[in-house]
Amino acid sequence: MKIKSIAVSKKKGTRKECVEQATLLKEHGIEGDAHAGPWHRQVSFLAMESIEKAKAAGLTVDFGDFAENIATEGIDWPNIPLGSRFKLGESVLVEVTQIGKECHKKCAIYYQAGDCIMPREGVFARVLEGGIIRREDPVVALGKSPASD
Repeated sequence: MKIKSIAVSKKKGTRKECVEQATLLKEHGIEGDAHAGPWHRQVSFLAMESIEKAKAAGLTVDFGDFAENIATEGIDWPNIPLGSRFKLGESVLVEVTQIGKECHKKCAIYYQAGDCIMPREGVFARVLEGGIIRREDPVVALGKSPASD
């Protein structure tokens, strides 16, 4: 399991630009990203395999196009239990807070890509410990938080 891409944007509802590394701030999210802040959806995750599946279905998409912050390889995000914790790179610790999301209106991503898989396959987390992450960093599953049972 590893990080395949990291992406950020200044505005919500838009595709994100890929970067080689990012700084995650405790209880905030990715520094400089529009979705960061003091709430439960500080960082978004999507499986690289979900993006590949969208490509195979004929969509012209790539990393960041679904407004995901972090695309990973080897994690089936929609089937991860709430409260699960993951270590990213050397020091970042995140906890899954939401699986999928409700979209109240079709955003720019839907119109540009023809579909948006984040409501079905995206996962959101809060940052428990900050640090720097880079593309190809390992992702380690740490199990569920004791408080989430």
